[in-house]
Amino acid sequence: MSYYEIQGGRPLEGRLEIHGAKNSVLPILAATLLAPGESVIENCPRLSDVSATLDILRLLGCRVEWEGDTVTVDASALRACCVPESLMREMRSSVIFLGALLARVGEAELFYPGGCELGPRPIDLHLAALRTLGAEILEEQGSLCCHRGRKNPGEREICLSIPSVGATENAMLAACGREGTTTIVGAAREPEIVDLQNFLLAMGARVCGAGESVITIEGGAPLHPARYRVMGDRMAAATYLCAAAAAGGQVEIAAVDPNTLTAVLACLSQAGCRLHTGEGFIALEHQGLLTGIPPVRTAPYPGFPTDAQAVLMAALAGGRGSTMFVENMFESRYGHVDELRRMGAEIQIDGRVAVVTGVGRLHGAALRGTDLRGAAALVVAALGAEGASTLTQLRHIRRGYENFAGNLRHLGAEIREFP
Repeated sequence: MSYYEIQGGRPLEGRLEIHGAKNSVLPILAATLLAPGESVIENCPRLSDVSATLDILRLLGCRVEWEGDTVTVDASALRACCVPESLMREMRSSVIFLGALLARVGEAELFYPGGCELGPRPIDLHLAALRTLGAEILEEQGSLCCHRGRKNPGEREICLSIPSVGATENAMLAACGREGTTTIVGAAREPEIVDLQNFLLAMGARVCGAGESVITIEGGAPLHPARYRVMGDRMAAATYLCAAAAAGGQVEIAAVDPNTLTAVLACLSQAGCRLHTGEGFIALEHQGLLTGIPPVRTAPYPGFPTDAQAVLMAALAGGRGSTMFVENMFESRYGHVDELRRMGAEIQIDGRVAVVTGVGRLHGAALRGTDLRGAAALVVAALGAEGASTLTQLRHIRRGYENFAGNLRHLGAEIREFP
């Protein structure tokens, strides 16, 4: 069983370049299916979720090469439209292949996806959006059998009741393969949506509006393979910034747009960190204990991201003062709280609300990761704690962080990975 051994209390210092964004690269890799030929995706992080995505592409008949941080996908010989349950259950993002396959070959057979256990995350919005595009979908015993349905070259409007990132992406991909104009109203506004749009534009698609609540797709345009560089991972950047805030020190996080993290940076500044930003970098300096801040409410972009809730909570738990967190995105995103309590954290939960009262300094403990961001949060807490900690269930970390322990060692952390 692999695990981390972390010695807390060591300040972090230095410069770290962030890897490509997990939440961008997965839909972009699925989008390579839209056109036959060889697409090249640069700044592709080595994550287990990326490996699972590439396995799906290979199974569908694509030729895939991965060298360094560059992935080449040749979708010329696409020969299948079925993704087995074993691969679908490895990650929730696998559902993105539904829209891509419908656009390219007109049919798809998938199973309900897996991923971290964060509470109910139905894909009803995905299916409703695709049905608006004319798709015929049969749901039976956990499987989804989908067909493009009748041609309808007229105008279509997809109205999302909540700004779902995955449903927005699926609708964008599927709409590229349908003649006529599709408008997505209530679309998610995350930077990763913009990244997907930019890749689609590079392929020749006619898409506009990403980053706003209305996206328009002129479907039926001839698409071609493209070369594209994925944006930096803003959630990884937030994690390393929270680690430096918890442990103290001075770090510069490069290859990330600070404008994509304004809500997180505001919280760190309120907690006592000194921040300096510029084109493509964020610098943070902090000494002493963090202080409690006004309530943190997770919300769709540009609000405070749910993926940063756990790592910020972990940093503040070892400070002083109280902070209230309100988790509005997922029902079960406090799985890390019991583990933080093992370290002496004082956290009270009532439904979606968690109140963190800083105890001055956490102490080392034997910890177990429960999900991707929760596991990263435990590392953040351990770096700022007194004494040694161990963390098991590293498979969660590997889903979203490339060389996590190595990057932290680069910044001066005392962390070792076994075996």
